[in-house]
Amino acid sequence: MRRPTPLLLVLGLAACSSGSETSLSPLALEGQRVYQNVCIACHNGDPVQDGSLGPAVAGASEELIYARVIEGTYPPGYEPKRPESGVMPQFEYLKPEIPALAAYLSEVAAAAGDPAAGSGS
Repeated sequence: MRRPTPLLLVLGLAACSSGSETSLSPLALEGQRVYQNVCIACHNGDPVQDGSLGPAVAGASEELIYARVIEGTYPPGYEPKRPESGVMPQFEYLKPEIPALAAYLSEVAAAAGDPAAGSGS
């Protein structure tokens, strides 16, 4: 019986992987890291789904992310997905990460087929 060559093993593993991380831009990968380390305490690990406390956030605009995460507010004219619960704390230390979070949430929404992805939902 022949043993599989290392190349075949690598190709087999690549075929079995989800590919979700490799399809993200470098900036979005950084945003994914931040999201997985901070946001999933309240939001779902899959940003397309509602979390235990926070709503689905895939496709959220950079303006909305900045307002919620840094200022604890909403952008002018924004209609919240859930009634104001007042439980989301501010994370001022994440200010430099806002563009990466926005890239990640936009790319996740686009991959999920959200027509509003990147439009500031």
